[in-house]
Amino acid sequence: QVHLVESGGGLVQAGGSLKLSCAASGRTLSYFSIHAMGWFRQAPGKEREFVAAITWGAFSTSYTDSVKGRFTISRDTALNTVYLQMNSLKPEDTAIYYCAATTDSSRYRRMEYEYWGQGTQVTVSS
Repeated sequence: QVHLVESGGGLVQAGGSLKLSCAASGRTLSYFSIHAMGWFRQAPGKEREFVAAITWGAFSTSYTDSVKGRFTISRDTALNTVYLQMNSLKPEDTAIYYCAATTDSSRYRRMEYEYWGQGTQVTVSS
């Protein structure tokens, strides 16, 4: 199985920046390669939503409209790590941010990631 650990969350004032990291590990990665990793977030009282994703083979990124121009997703394939640089943070960005990974291109297309981290809290004050 693949184990994901997020880090980098915290408290920041509106307009500030944070960088999240998520490292993947596990025996599964000895046999299957990561196809994509992504970030999701869930605010209190809201459904979990997609934030950004990046593929591991050909370079491809995607973002939800609300973070375009402010967030940047990147990867380090040697470390099986994905990052989310968050700039110009807004109070509405406050949420638990979850890292996800898939080794399956079909799951990626369906946004059905099979591996999930425990989440890291991001709080943006006004």
